[in-house]
Amino acid sequence: MMTSWSVNWPPSWAPADHDSVNEVANEAVLWERLSKASRRAPLDPAWLGEVYSPSLSDELRHAIAEKIGMLAEVGWTLIQQLIAKYGPENELILAAGLSHQPESRTWLMKHLRSIDPETEPDRALLVLQSLACWGGELPLSLIEQTLEMPGMNLRLAGLQLLNFHAHLLDDRELLRVCNKLLKDFRDPVALATIRLLQRRNGTAITERLAQLTMDGSDPVAAAALKALGCIATPASQRWLLELSQALPEGDRRQMACKQLKQQYRT
Repeated sequence: MMTSWSVNWPPSWAPADHDSVNEVANEAVLWERLSKASRRAPLDPAWLGEVYSPSLSDELRHAIAEKIGMLAEVGWTLIQQLIAKYGPENELILAAGLSHQPESRTWLMKHLRSIDPETEPDRALLVLQSLACWGGELPLSLIEQTLEMPGMNLRLAGLQLLNFHAHLLDDRELLRVCNKLLKDFRDPVALATIRLLQRRNGTAITERLAQLTMDGSDPVAAAALKALGCIATPASQRWLLELSQALPEGDRRQMACKQLKQQYRT
């Protein structure tokens, strides 16, 4: 009578799954092919489209999608085919931005409007990052929509877009767009907005910064005082003089005095 043996392999001794081994081997071949690409021996776009698959490892998918995005117009055509087949995978969204085609920008803006930032904040952030290279060409309405999104990272990404668009706005319009951000209870949002405003030297800008030194949080007030010091105009200097006398005794008043002294350092 034959005895049936059942072997319980220790985890480190268990035989490897053949499918997993094959997948690793196949990915190694793809990595090697990608690494050997050069200007003299470029990768065939058709081959990139054939080997891309959502079943590949995340790192490899992104590497292939990056290569596709770098093909510009040819890459965008291929990206559209892959999106139609697999859906808007994250790496394909990034590749769309990398292709830098007017049609891909239009597609990304349309895709952004279809996303609920409260339920899909990561997807919305990914699209905003892909749109960053077009900041100066995006409509202000889209940027303002982004700045209204609830997540902190989404608002910071929107501020990156506004950085590229700000030169098209006068001081009053820029302040209007930034007003809600300066009141954001999350200091990183307000601080990033101050860094944007301090690149201007208009009287309306300096007045708003001066107000922040009085009613903002300690980090916001400190950033606003430094911004007034960096602007270094007669208007900002007058505000620093007034603040050095009007602010209550403490760190803010001391910082205002310090910034004022630096205005006249030789």
